[in-house]
Amino acid sequence: MTRTINNTIADDEQFAKEIMQVLRKYQNCDWGDLDKNDWQMNDDAIKFGNDRVLAAYRTSKGKVYVITEADSSATTILFSDEY
Repeated sequence: MTRTINNTIADDEQFAKEIMQVLRKYQNCDWGDLDKNDWQMNDDAIKFGNDRVLAAYRTSKGKVYVITEADSSATTILFSDEY
């Protein structure tokens, strides 16, 4: 996660809970606030392992993204304005 996400988690218990919910959704292939085409691209990326996965979720502190690189080397949580 970015430093900003980490600091916000440390300062706000509600946001920390929301990030835990975001991670559960992401782990269960619930891609959040994306359109149907983006959902399909993520599902295909999981199925074929050939592209990155990007999900978007609304929180009390604004929209956050969760991004996993195509080679699965890293997953990052960041605010939308950090993208």
